[in-house]
Amino acid sequence: MPSMNHLPSIRKLTADMSGWMFCLCTAKELRTGKAGDFLSLTLQDATGRIFARVFDDVQNLKGEFDAGEFVKLQGRANLFNGRLQFVVERIRRVHPDQDRAAGFREEDLVPSAPRPLDEMWAELQTVVTGVGNPFVRALIERIVGEYEARLRIWPAAQVVHHAYRGGFLEHILQIARVAAMLADAYQANRDIVIAGALLHDIGKLQELAYETATSYSREGNLLGHISLGLIMVRDASRAIPDFPPELLTRIEHTVLSHHGSMDFGSPVEPMTVEAFILSMADDLDAKVNQVRQAISEDTGEGEFTAYHSRLGRVLYKG
Repeated sequence: MPSMNHLPSIRKLTADMSGWMFCLCTAKELRTGKAGDFLSLTLQDATGRIFARVFDDVQNLKGEFDAGEFVKLQGRANLFNGRLQFVVERIRRVHPDQDRAAGFREEDLVPSAPRPLDEMWAELQTVVTGVGNPFVRALIERIVGEYEARLRIWPAAQVVHHAYRGGFLEHILQIARVAAMLADAYQANRDIVIAGALLHDIGKLQELAYETATSYSREGNLLGHISLGLIMVRDASRAIPDFPPELLTRIEHTVLSHHGSMDFGSPVEPMTVEAFILSMADDLDAKVNQVRQAISEDTGEGEFTAYHSRLGRVLYKG
């Protein structure tokens, strides 16, 4: 690419900037508009994401990269319907050996949880060893051991909340902390609540495909993480001799009901104190993460963010 300005991080982009940068392309779609075919892209780095369009030379450029690849691109930022977007003029997949000399680093382009992954993993071990019921502890240990590699790095979602490396681990640990306090406050079964906190989203380890970008697996699209999670929990329990059936049912119920309502995708609604605690702690953590993400990513100068369609309101930045 010709010599141009090296653009700052996505979060620091403004509508008057043009130049080149490295990004991770997380989505790529060929669309047809009034002027012909164009590419609709989602680009990200460690600071945020931006929507992008390729309008010129589409037929040649569409084969230069794929979704899930790091890319080097050139173009300009502008405002479209009040939202910042990037118009791409040139783009290609990264050649790591060649591009490192120009500053390419994978870690600059992959959003990660604010806490170190090893620190969170150590906390998870502490939470698991603190479970008193030997059957519950054995169930969690079996699943954590089998899926350790994914648990260490998986995002909690593709877009909505904790959608970054280590987000899954961050999410379940925060729920475990909050739900354990609520279990003590309401004299609920703490071990079942902890099991629900750690296992309610476990199906996402199969629902989501993740390396550097997140997508849905075949099983994720066809079955969903709640169904997959139930299967994973039940399969793990079969390897533990004499696992009490009623205890297993109560744990499975927290997995099946954690969205809180059939309208939100749960096959059943919470019917135990432990399931109520878990679904509310899960919803709270997801919403707080969305609020903080929206505030941190908002580029406006006012004291409120732009309207957040998922939360249905503007947010005070303070």
